[in-house]
Amino acid sequence: MDVLIELIQIVLPAGLVLYAMYLVVRSFINKEIDKLKLEIRGRSIETVIPNRLQAYERMILFLERIAPQSLLVRLNNGDYTAREFQQILLNEIRNEYNHNVSQQVYMSDEAWDLIKTAREDLILTINESAASLDEKANALDLSKKIFDASLAKELDPIYHAILQVKSEIRQTF
Repeated sequence: MDVLIELIQIVLPAGLVLYAMYLVVRSFINKEIDKLKLEIRGRSIETVIPNRLQAYERMILFLERIAPQSLLVRLNNGDYTAREFQQILLNEIRNEYNHNVSQQVYMSDEAWDLIKTAREDLILTINESAASLDEKANALDLSKKIFDASLAKELDPIYHAILQVKSEIRQTF
């Protein structure tokens, strides 16, 4: 019986010391892991933030380039018929969009949806304007019709998308 008591007197304190050491080591390892995670996250942020900012810049540029006042002036040529000019406008919008579609990775779904909506609304406006003209209409007639339709809208989807992208930039930076 005395041996059992002596054994307990030796094993119990040793067990408590061992358990305390286990807790200290576990705490130390967890802190080191957290520190490494923060370091890795910091390095990834250094890489992602410039790409994200560039994506926002590119999408603002995309929206500005497809805005009717910019698009019509840049591409208008008096020699085109309205149907030819319609195709030129649609091709330009499609090419600009395809060139920037990968930027959605860096943006919120809400901002990207607004950008897509702005593009689709402009395509619809161009198609509706072209459909309302007769076969003899020229590019200038189509430009006027598109511009008038854009001005008649209560809310400009392109301007709204630009505001959303700018708002995200302000929130991020």
